[in-house]
Amino acid sequence: MQDKSTEVLQVSARQPEPAIIERAAALLRAGEIVVFPTETVYGLGGDALQPRALESIFAAKGRPLNDPLILHIAEEHDLEMIVTQVPPQAHQLIRVFWPGPLTLILPASERVPRLATAGLPTVAVRMPGHPVSRALIQATGSPIAAPSANRFMHVSPTSAQHALADLHGRVPLILDGGACQVGVESTILDLSAEQPTILRPGGVSLEALRTVLPTIKLLPKLKASDDQESEAKKAPGQMSVHYSPAVPALLFEGSEEEMRANMLAEIRRYQAQGQAVGVLIADEDRIPFQGSGAHVYSLGSSTHPEQIAGRLYAGLRTLEEAGVSIILCRNFTEQGLGLAVRDRLSKATGGNIFRRQ
Repeated sequence: MQDKSTEVLQVSARQPEPAIIERAAALLRAGEIVVFPTETVYGLGGDALQPRALESIFAAKGRPLNDPLILHIAEEHDLEMIVTQVPPQAHQLIRVFWPGPLTLILPASERVPRLATAGLPTVAVRMPGHPVSRALIQATGSPIAAPSANRFMHVSPTSAQHALADLHGRVPLILDGGACQVGVESTILDLSAEQPTILRPGGVSLEALRTVLPTIKLLPKLKASDDQESEAKKAPGQMSVHYSPAVPALLFEGSEEEMRANMLAEIRRYQAQGQAVGVLIADEDRIPFQGSGAHVYSLGSSTHPEQIAGRLYAGLRTLEEAGVSIILCRNFTEQGLGLAVRDRLSKATGGNIFRRQ
């Protein structure tokens, strides 16, 4: 696609300025694409009912057409435009988790362009909780299709600066509403299946969802053999390699003591080869890594998965920009948002897990 200038406008995350929102909405109504903040990550948005806008989203990201988009709505009654039915289970979940980081897979109406659904009969829908997102959807007067505002497969953006780094010249406007609060994408729950199934863990935990629907199951971990380029995916984030930095990354498993010891040994090995090393750690790991010579980024306390999730993508991008040759990542608990963190780390490293020889 032909590059053009990109404008970045500051917008209040709490009380979005109507004039700024209308400026962005006017672009969307005209079939343009706009970057805007959500509570999860920054989105690259276009009018979900305009095929030309959807084409621009795929072109700007370099995203394959078999990877469907999430449609964002401002009010529950907006579902009438884009789905054919809302099952009782969906109403139960909507009452508890919307607006918020939960995406539901539902049967799509004929009004939804096939580009948005990868040609499938289902559509992914969520109601974001960020005031800027809600205001923009309302001002546009149409659902907004919005994947993460980054180049396809790169680390997702949790700031306007991240989005600008990936999409400068590919989008006319970026609304800068500050850092995203959740920091990982929404949980995607398939309600079109016989049993409600989480296709992608995210900003709403499995434990929280099961308080409403105890029968929810988790999709088995993806393998590299699942990444068929021609096969339509039911939801975004369904590739085994995704959310990845531009340099190799290695994931460490085991007890905290084992992870620290193995990471320190690998730091020394890579440094002996003249390579700069970045490490993603928790606050509790800091002392052993002092003086290691590695570029260290702490994600927060390992006992607070929401802190880890909120800083994960910023950490990967910071180490990437530091010019390291490899990023070593420790893993975290599966509890709460830790499940989403583990999913993103597995995909960011391409399942490249350290194992002592």
